[in-house]
Amino acid sequence: MKFQQLTNSQQIDDVLKYSKVLLFKHSTTCPISANAYSELEEFSRSEEANDVNIAVVYVIEDRPVSNEIAERFQIKHESPQALFIQSGKVVWHASHWNITEDALKKACKSAD
Repeated sequence: MKFQQLTNSQQIDDVLKYSKVLLFKHSTTCPISANAYSELEEFSRSEEANDVNIAVVYVIEDRPVSNEIAERFQIKHESPQALFIQSGKVVWHASHWNITEDALKKACKSAD
């Protein structure tokens, strides 16, 4: 599955129009982030991901976007980091080794 890459404020606004959004902050130079990205890819192929809009922020390349997300939702920036947003509010977030396919599935189920 191809993920939407967020590179500016307008794209953040646009993606948040969806009822269920998974934002993933990814560092292309970090092995922990690479592992979390693999878990995200596995999750994206699951049934639970069918009604979730998945967006990725590359934190090195687009740091202002990552910072804006942290400010908007009042959640300290980490990388890797996953935020599950429903109706514009963060209902779950995790970072580093806590980002697993299973954790992402559980976050989706608990939001239903």
